[in-house]
Amino acid sequence: MTIVSIAIQKGGSGKTTTALNLGAILQRLGKKVLLIDLDPQANLTQALGLIEAPEPNIYHLLKGLAQGQEVQIESAILTVNELDLLPSSLDLASAEMELVSIFGREKLLQQLLKPISGNYDFVLIDCPPALGMLTVNAVTASDYVLMPLQAEFLPLKGVESFMKSFDQIKGQLNPEIEVLGYLLTKFDHRKNMNRRVLSDLQETYKNKVFSTRIRSNIALAQAQEQGTDIFRFDPRSHGAQDYSELGLEFLHRIRP
Repeated sequence: MTIVSIAIQKGGSGKTTTALNLGAILQRLGKKVLLIDLDPQANLTQALGLIEAPEPNIYHLLKGLAQGQEVQIESAILTVNELDLLPSSLDLASAEMELVSIFGREKLLQQLLKPISGNYDFVLIDCPPALGMLTVNAVTASDYVLMPLQAEFLPLKGVESFMKSFDQIKGQLNPEIEVLGYLLTKFDHRKNMNRRVLSDLQETYKNKVFSTRIRSNIALAQAQEQGTDIFRFDPRSHGAQDYSELGLEFLHRIRP
């Protein structure tokens, strides 16, 4: 089971859209996938049409583990549109404070996932747009980090900021983790800024930049409004084409 955190210290970067649609294309390519919504905003949960937070969810599981209780991750996993999801809720915002004094708090998610290590090919974790305890848990539990970002200069700064923290986590908590790649979203090759950011990213991070770029496409947002992925909503859209390409490139990069 390969665990991938989708993370960056910047909101609006396309983390949720990427988690949802990358998970969907991997599923269509015959892989068993679990999506985890680790963001208190619960955007991934809502993007799959779950407006009311189901219980139990990731908050109850992490809280139970922190209190020394036995928890069953399977009890909280839902199947929505053929995608397995461990949902989130607004309650998760309080987990940051509740976990501060817990011994081994950085490895609670890793502990939670161990019992299902043989159940899935991939686990994709949609992280909060900040490097708090939840994101630290995700990165500590993961084999890879995938970083989506818009082709603008502020998100590029978000990558630089995240990488400093990433190096610390790698050194102290998870020496095996690697950056899978940097993914440009809402990309428009006609815009000078987009091309300049792509050039800067390639110069700094070389072959870690995904060849696939996710183009600006309103259908991606519309699919989430309808509580589904882009392939169910509009399989002929640019968004579906781009995430299909990403799925293939993702699998190529994962291979040993």
